[in-house]
Amino acid sequence: MSGKDETKDRKTRTEAEIRAERLARTLRDNLQRRKQQARARRAGAADETMGLPAAPSAAKKDESDG
Repeated sequence: MSGKDETKDRKTRTEAEIRAERLARTLRDNLQRRKQQARARRAGAADETMGLPAAPSAAKKDESDG
């Protein structure tokens, strides 16, 4: 194998490892979030969501104005 091939293989392997680490981190974060939500439900507390809140309906808003 030439020097260029070894460098390319090492780079590819490194990129694959980086992707695997990123995926593992994402999965761990998701699991922790789900566990926190489950604990909150058992305790009767509201879930602390990280996403966007639901938008109010535009039609409902217009009806109340007029």
